[in-house]
Amino acid sequence: MTPSLRPDNSRPMSRAGALAIEMTRWPSVTGSDDEAAFSGRLISLLAGLDYFQARPAQLLALDTHGNPPRRNVAALVRGKGRHCLVLAGHYDTVSIDNYGGLAPLACEPEALTQALIEALSGKTRSPAEDRTLEDLLSGAFLAGRGLLDMKSGLAAGIAVLERFAALEEPPGNLLFVATPDEENRSRGMRALRDSLPSLANQFGLDIIGGINLDASGDDGDGTEGRAVYFGSVGKFSPFAFVSGRPTHAGYAFDGVSAHLIGAEIMRTMETNSALCDEAHGEISPAPVCLEARDLRRGYEVTTPAHVWLSFNWLTHKRTPPELLDTFKTLVAGAMQAALDAQACNAAAFFERQGNVKRTEACQAHVLTFAQLHAQALLNGGAAAAERLAAVQQSLADAEDPMAITRQIVTATLAEAGLEGPLVVVGFSTLHYPRVHIGSLGHAGEVFGTTIVSASQRCAEKHATSIRAKQFFAGISDMSFFGHRPEADETELLAANTPCASFIDRAQGEALSFPVVNIGPWGRDYHQKWERVHMDYTFNVLPDVIYEAAFAALNDAG
Repeated sequence: MTPSLRPDNSRPMSRAGALAIEMTRWPSVTGSDDEAAFSGRLISLLAGLDYFQARPAQLLALDTHGNPPRRNVAALVRGKGRHCLVLAGHYDTVSIDNYGGLAPLACEPEALTQALIEALSGKTRSPAEDRTLEDLLSGAFLAGRGLLDMKSGLAAGIAVLERFAALEEPPGNLLFVATPDEENRSRGMRALRDSLPSLANQFGLDIIGGINLDASGDDGDGTEGRAVYFGSVGKFSPFAFVSGRPTHAGYAFDGVSAHLIGAEIMRTMETNSALCDEAHGEISPAPVCLEARDLRRGYEVTTPAHVWLSFNWLTHKRTPPELLDTFKTLVAGAMQAALDAQACNAAAFFERQGNVKRTEACQAHVLTFAQLHAQALLNGGAAAAERLAAVQQSLADAEDPMAITRQIVTATLAEAGLEGPLVVVGFSTLHYPRVHIGSLGHAGEVFGTTIVSASQRCAEKHATSIRAKQFFAGISDMSFFGHRPEADETELLAANTPCASFIDRAQGEALSFPVVNIGPWGRDYHQKWERVHMDYTFNVLPDVIYEAAFAALNDAG
């Protein structure tokens, strides 16, 4: 059976659908030359529109932070007054490596869909593969790397921009922005946040709100995926760098096992549902360990000096100080439990030997990276500061945040002259702030009510449903879109994030405004089976975004 690549054979592919497929054909894997080239291709596409041919000054390419250089694309449709709504989405995608032999087709939606059907039809399938084949055969879904996450969101935004441009006098101004690097460090959105005040001043705009265009997943009938999200989860990456007291394996009780301490920390943290946040009636996921390793480079019959653990901890309400204090307390408790257990085992061992050797339990010693760094400077002075700065510099272009952080903590611990057992805690990579329109009080409430009312009217028009949900579950650019972090929280994060490249510092004049997420839905983004639901994404979604933007600008007056 050959699927229909149109959601409805009685009508041609919509403008949003055609744009989504065209942009999916432009590869843009994060960090690649293709990602760098995408902004130019998008500028060319937008410059070809009649509106921007007549107004080229309203189409801009803006440099982002850091290296390698990338560019944000900004396109402004002017209407009456100063009020402006921002539509924003990212254009980078994850790697195509997991497509294997089908990698050459990863960015060709129609060809890939057919190839996946053929590949899946001729093999013994897992339940997930059965579901994928069923979806693709139905003609309701279309596959492609980045088609769901998130070229279709960009396409919907461009379709809305064109529709606004066709109005005689739009009720306000609409700014469309496409950003790179969301899949890595959100350099594009963070750069937009920093440049938006000057951009608003340049064009005489007052930003009233934003719509993020990111995609959501739904394993069911789409009821959960068709949604307006009022906020996005916060992401912390707390690490525990365990320094034990190495000893020969035959004399285990002469030292302190870093692995035992690490294991107790793991037991305390991993999927501990008691550590989930609850806010606005929704519960955040439990923390999970993303990396745990012994830092030795070769074999020896000695217990390890250092063990490293890094966790992913998503939150709905915890602030950076609250989370760091909680993590430090949990690690201290876990470390003490490990030390007590080892002392108890040592006492039992020596008693069985008939040895009167006394063993004393150590006390848990946990310090933050900020405390460790201060001790390093106290111990080594200016020379230590120079050596640590050199370590930072040598790692400036490295990409793996955990490897970078481990090296910096190791060097700082050596400069501090401290010996284990101890644990250093801090943050291993970029913090994504928890955001929610409720944080903006009345302005956020009014904006959310307006957006949801417009989306409900649109849902009725299309005979479907659109839910209001509190938190977008995926880590996203929403964390930096319209959000101005508290200065004291920024400083705490900066002091306890070893690698300077993963510290976010917003400009003092950064704007604060309510943002919601309205985007495509589909299944298995980032996976080989990534696919988008065509009818909702190509036909309903652009209408929802248009009506929501129109209502928000109209209400702002």
